Amino acid sequence: MKLKFICTTIIFLVTLNIFSQNTYVFLGSYNRDKEAESIQVYQLDTLNGKLTKITSAKNVINPSYLTVSPNGKYVYACTETKTPNDGNVSSFEFNSENKTLTFLNKQKSGGENPVYVSVHKSGKWLVNANYTEGSVSVHPLLENGKIDSLAQNFQYLDGSVHKERQTRSHVHSAVFSPQFDYLFLPDLGADKIRCYGFDETKKQPLTETQNPFTKTDLEAGPRHFTFHSNQKFGYCIEEMAGAISVYHYENGNLQKIQRINTHSDKIKEGFESSDIHISPDGKFLYATNRGKENNIAIFSIAENGLLTNIGYQSTLGKHPRIFAIDETGKFLIATNVISGNVIVFKRNVKTGMLKKAGKEVKMENVSCVQIKRI
Repeated sequence: MKLKFICTTIIFLVTLNIFSQNTYVFLGSYNRDKEAESIQVYQLDTLNGKLTKITSAKNVINPSYLTVSPNGKYVYACTETKTPNDGNVSSFEFNSENKTLTFLNKQKSGGENPVYVSVHKSGKWLVNANYTEGSVSVHPLLENGKIDSLAQNFQYLDGSVHKERQTRSHVHSAVFSPQFDYLFLPDLGADKIRCYGFDETKKQPLTETQNPFTKTDLEAGPRHFTFHSNQKFGYCIEEMAGAISVYHYENGNLQKIQRINTHSDKIKEGFESSDIHISPDGKFLYATNRGKENNIAIFSIAENGLLTNIGYQSTLGKHPRIFAIDETGKFLIATNVISGNVIVFKRNVKTGMLKKAGKEVKMENVSCVQIKRI
């Protein structure tokens, strides 16, 4: 009887903890006006997909990409993106109880046009990719969530073969390896995926590796990168080629095993592939196509990491730059920059297919989305 009571109590406490957590959606935008809401925060109803706005922030320009700290207390953003001769990374404190988002500070991003920002799992380091000048920067993070002064900055000059888009390096993302001991930098301008070791105990954590980069196909334009949850495979979406390259991953090394188109056979040119994510169960991969398509390509993932295209889903808007999948895998949220709308899709966890859920949210020039359960 006593054992039964203890088991019941444990189940109750676990259930209480699950339901005490709330899922929040953070949206950034190319607001271009300090008086406009640059970041908006919504609460996601995990039963029906409805988004309810709870707070916002102003007084920053063009937060093109956001990330949330591991503990959910802080939001970090690339700001002053697409601003000539400028570029910053900014920090905000998110109070889930009071439903407030408060600006903390900002630091120079180390290059013009920052487009991607990541936080180390320790919560002590921030890395960002600068597109226009082709560079990566590392900042320490303070205990109060503020960004400290620049610790490292590496800039690149090499380009590739496209006469207009690849005259020099354009680093488009900065992605940690599954164990957070390496950092990968897809470089659209150089047709390379650059790689550094990452030692969180050092004052300058980026360290050179024996294989400093992996070459992609020419005119591929590598953009974003993601790892499978089994830590054996990496997937890079190639903006200019409209393709995904699949890599076997081990100890900082990538070995390509497949390349597959994100677009339908009807599309022959003008590819604008953008973002890429894998469902938490590791069974499906999703990739967005902008330009002529404005859709999400859906792939099944085999045990050997290879992809098979199983369908497409319209994003119900124009120019889907960034999307995100919630931690439970139930919902996928896409942001359409040109049409300025945010669409929540419910995932069929068995088939991988998507179906619109709830009412769309309007946000002018919405550029990115992150989802965090707190």
